[in-house]
Amino acid sequence: MFKIVRYTSEHIDEWNTFVAKSKNGTFLFDRYYMDYHSDRFKDHSLMFYKQDRLYALLPANDDGKGTLWSHQGLTFGGLIMNEKSRTEDVCDLFLQLNSYLQSTGFHRVVYKTMPWHYCLLPSQEDLYAITTQLHATIKARNIASVIDLSRPTQWSRDRKYGLNVASRNDITINKSEDFEEFWLLLEANLMNKYHAHPVHSVREIELLRSRFPDNIQLFCAFQNDKILGGTILYQTPQVVHTQYISASAEGKRMRVLDMLFYHLTQKVKWQQRFFDFGTSNMPGSSGLHASLIHQKEGFGASAVCYDTYEWEIPIDP
Repeated sequence: MFKIVRYTSEHIDEWNTFVAKSKNGTFLFDRYYMDYHSDRFKDHSLMFYKQDRLYALLPANDDGKGTLWSHQGLTFGGLIMNEKSRTEDVCDLFLQLNSYLQSTGFHRVVYKTMPWHYCLLPSQEDLYAITTQLHATIKARNIASVIDLSRPTQWSRDRKYGLNVASRNDITINKSEDFEEFWLLLEANLMNKYHAHPVHSVREIELLRSRFPDNIQLFCAFQNDKILGGTILYQTPQVVHTQYISASAEGKRMRVLDMLFYHLTQKVKWQQRFFDFGTSNMPGSSGLHASLIHQKEGFGASAVCYDTYEWEIPIDP
């Protein structure tokens, strides 16, 4: 029923057009976003055609060890579909995918799902297919904190106290183009806390910002002209997502993040319905980062799971 084609750069326009019209895709699946780190991953994205018409996409990479991954350069993934997708077809698609992967030497799939709040329309045909047809099981479950912007939120006492502290210190919130100054602050924080670096370099985030100026923005907390904290926001049709959050030691004392998120969740009139603070798990695991999620829940956020499944591909006898 399906013709499976491996993506190459010759398909870029067809791929990007489908993503833009899909019911569950975002700009993160646009090839001009995905391919900024193409040197780090061996792309093995797939395109599925039915009666010579593009039916679905699967952003993926080959780890060189026999496992096909939902693209490891992306936080979430899964099958990109349009509103014409049907459950029976998607079940057949995954059975044919397994046959294709078996014939090309893969023995396992690690499959990131699309969190439901990013989807323009209900889009969980793939979850039904992989669990009933391929007996996939959950490999990892991370937890994100999300605010429904259409409903009033209740802040914790500690967050309200922090907002008062920031107000007394004349903190102001504005958009900024100074990604480099924010990156210095972010890198210092990550190194001090986790001995880690941001996923993106400042040059990469500036490149992506230049390609997607309507989707990637930096908001900062200032005292006079000095940046004391900030967040990089990724905007998709349904969600405003905090890609990075950081404050200097001085900014933390002045509780500038409380002021920042008061502004972003109470004052800015977003077109999107959801504000996603991102996941709160310990680096490299599904273990809960309790203090981090406590802070996010203090803004009135509640939980959405980011799930990853896996299944084994039978060895061709």
